[in-house]
Amino acid sequence: MIVIQTKLIFLNQQDKQIVLDLMRRWSSCMRFAYKRLLEGYNRNTLKRDLQGTFDLNSRYVDDAIIKARSTLESSKELGNNPKKVIFGGRKLFKKLQKRHINGKEYQKLKIRWQEKRKGNLYSRGDKSKKGNLNTRIEVKENGTFLRINLGERKYVYARIEAGYKKNKKREELLQEIAQSSIPYSVELKLKNGNIYAYFAIEEEYPEIKITKEKGVIGIDINAYPDNISWAETDEKGNLISYNKIPMPELASGNKNKKEYYRWQYAHEIVKIAKKKGKAIVIEELDIKEKGKRGDFSGRKSRRIRHNFSYRALLSKIKTLAKREGIEVIEVDPSYTSIIGMLKYAPQYMITKDIAAAYVIARRGLGLQEKIPDNYIKFLNALTVEELEELKEHVKKTVKNIYLKKKHLREINRAIKFLQSLESEPRRVLRPLDGTSFSAYNFWQVLKVAVVTPLSPEKVPRDFSALKKLLIHGKWGDP
Repeated sequence: MIVIQTKLIFLNQQDKQIVLDLMRRWSSCMRFAYKRLLEGYNRNTLKRDLQGTFDLNSRYVDDAIIKARSTLESSKELGNNPKKVIFGGRKLFKKLQKRHINGKEYQKLKIRWQEKRKGNLYSRGDKSKKGNLNTRIEVKENGTFLRINLGERKYVYARIEAGYKKNKKREELLQEIAQSSIPYSVELKLKNGNIYAYFAIEEEYPEIKITKEKGVIGIDINAYPDNISWAETDEKGNLISYNKIPMPELASGNKNKKEYYRWQYAHEIVKIAKKKGKAIVIEELDIKEKGKRGDFSGRKSRRIRHNFSYRALLSKIKTLAKREGIEVIEVDPSYTSIIGMLKYAPQYMITKDIAAAYVIARRGLGLQEKIPDNYIKFLNALTVEELEELKEHVKKTVKNIYLKKKHLREINRAIKFLQSLESEPRRVLRPLDGTSFSAYNFWQVLKVAVVTPLSPEKVPRDFSALKKLLIHGKWGDP
């Protein structure tokens, strides 16, 4: 059971007064039901009689009876006399009886007691009613709202304020709940003139029925341009289909608008996976490396935090998929873009983003990316002198300072990689033996050797020019 506390902000004072009146009538109904239960009345009789007395719909009345019965049973379990229950709090009531308290202090205590006694409303959840019928969470472009049923198809909307930045997860969780049919109970309480809402959720995910047995769908989210690229594979990792979903709404707008559309795009991805009967593979984007100073100042963590909120969208995809019984596999995202652009973009004539999604999908199936022989031969012919020439060319031609530093950093690493292999008799044919470099360094060097000279000012999205060079092995041509 999860309980989330929030504050309700009303659009105007009139709406708030209407809800306060509803809470007062419901509280009276609950106290009245409690007295009648002590007298032996049954639930059905009370439910029929109390609707007209307190001008509440049948569901509100039923919830009041349930709450009254719960209070009655709790009193009995504690060994107290049920006839001596004081609504509003015994402790406050006894303080009000003390004659030495008067003036402002007395008025404060009286207001607190009356708020606890009259300022309540409980509405239970129901899966068949898409979560909650009387008090429903609704996600709109301008925020998250609670729709409060007044009866006769009349409603009041109040903005749900989950707190400051540290409580942002509360609102995200409520939005997740709103997008599903999870039953959630809502309890309104009046405190110091403000109305607070308490959401109680108990979610049970269904058994996973759609697994990677028949293949997977890999997801790659790109900050620029804003889109989701996906690639479908069979169980052996062969590419079947692919596409991309543009996300123009996430390029601008306020936080609430972006959050609203993230949910819509997450639904699209899960709908595709369900239709094709495939598991979903996403990037694992937990920031584990805090950097030298321990303040997450590293390039990787900055990219994750600033290049559009990857985790917010992936988290929504993961949640919605679980509710549909779809398996979600998280993989290490390292070098998926580089491997995709160099190995699969020219091979299948696809963009680097879709190629990255394909690499992610293959990792989800547990497949390793072998280095093609032509790539080994190409790097076998690469010399440190050629990389030094490339470095000088970048210094003279690239005007973008950030891009220039990035290129130079990658070229220097590639030079270091080749220099470390000079003592190897078979050189790049055995690039990993006896060195401190991994297979990822190999792909990084290949990127420097073929992509940087191809387009030093920006990374291209079309890699068809590399097909002749890398796939067919014709690197001697001008």
